Amino acid sequence: MAPTANLNQIFSTFPAIPKLSGDKLPHTDVAAANLARNKADESVDYTLKPTRRLALGLGTIGLFANSNVAVSLAEDNGLWLTGPIPIPRATNMINNVETGTRSFLKTGVYIADIGTKGRQFRLKKYAFDLLALGDLIGKDAWNYVRKYLRLKSTFMYFDFDKVISAATPDDKPPLLDLANRLFNTVEKLEDAVKQKDLPQTEALYKDTTVILQEVMTRMA
Repeated sequence: MAPTANLNQIFSTFPAIPKLSGDKLPHTDVAAANLARNKADESVDYTLKPTRRLALGLGTIGLFANSNVAVSLAEDNGLWLTGPIPIPRATNMINNVETGTRSFLKTGVYIADIGTKGRQFRLKKYAFDLLALGDLIGKDAWNYVRKYLRLKSTFMYFDFDKVISAATPDDKPPLLDLANRLFNTVEKLEDAVKQKDLPQTEALYKDTTVILQEVMTRMA
């Protein structure tokens, strides 16, 4: 019996195991705790207090709310465009005589004023770019060809108008003739690309390349 007594004495020296903190509370205690928490939430004051951060936030909202006034009064400050994109207008007779415009013109394009020399250089460069467009014709890239043709031709249209306006009286007639021949052909080419008519597109593009090379020579 001695060994049994010794074991009892050893176990009796161990401290009692405390109750784990993760044990669930009785149902009544949980309900009471939730009720107390809800009352505490209801007592919180959610009203806005006049702080500097709030004042700055409201001021910013008011500023953007009236931004339409600022846009309507915005001007070009010489460094960047501060207002809506201006809509250019051609002043020379380079429109289609039947429609009064050009079918390939894109809207919402900002034409930067880079001076007469800059416009001549851009005309030469964009004519060269359109000469490389033939590599995509007939390769199931109709949408890209049409978008690229319209974008480049829109710049060339307005650049030609400014170059013609700045030309001497003797240079204006040949420039007008060159511009109208180019844009008449581009209109037909753009329509053929839109219809995805490959034979007509190839024929018209061949005619266009001859005029584009003439533009590059003229603007050199």
